[in-house]
Amino acid sequence: MNNQENTVQETLVKVQPTPNPTAWKYVLNKPVLNDGKATYSNIEEAKHNIMASSLFDIPGVRQVHFFQNVITVTFFFDVDAENLHSDVISVIQTRIAVHNPNQTVLDEKKKSREGLSPELQKIEEILDRTVRPGLQGDGGDIAIVKYEENKVYVFYEGACGTCPSSTTGTLMAIEGILRDEFHPEVEVVPI
Repeated sequence: MNNQENTVQETLVKVQPTPNPTAWKYVLNKPVLNDGKATYSNIEEAKHNIMASSLFDIPGVRQVHFFQNVITVTFFFDVDAENLHSDVISVIQTRIAVHNPNQTVLDEKKKSREGLSPELQKIEEILDRTVRPGLQGDGGDIAIVKYEENKVYVFYEGACGTCPSSTTGTLMAIEGILRDEFHPEVEVVPI
């Protein structure tokens, strides 16, 4: 009988800054989510996800955003970043073994686009192609809340949620793209 060793791949975490001075990306060599994205704004929202709820146990954590192999942690201004990094990496490395990258629809707050109006489907397609790759690369994202009376109401997620440029430059860029590709008088309103 041969003894076979089970090798467990070490979880590597690379810390990267984002354009938001109060948000950092933690890039893993393992999947965080196999499909979709998840944003948790408090421990109550994260209660069904051991990784996210454990991150909220770290003092100063304001929001947690999961996407592919990235966890973006947004924190309050008065938090010491070095201590935060150490604590976040510790939580990731100790919780990854029990973390499920196949989150449920409920946990991800995922919405199907099939039931959306044609206008919202078009807006989502434009944002998927033009805006979301950049936002996701910076540890954030944008969700469309509603579209009415030629106004697109949006909610910034992850690093974008508290980023100073999300209400100025980024918002103007999104509005410009939608005016070019969707409707010349559309207005984008952050919530």
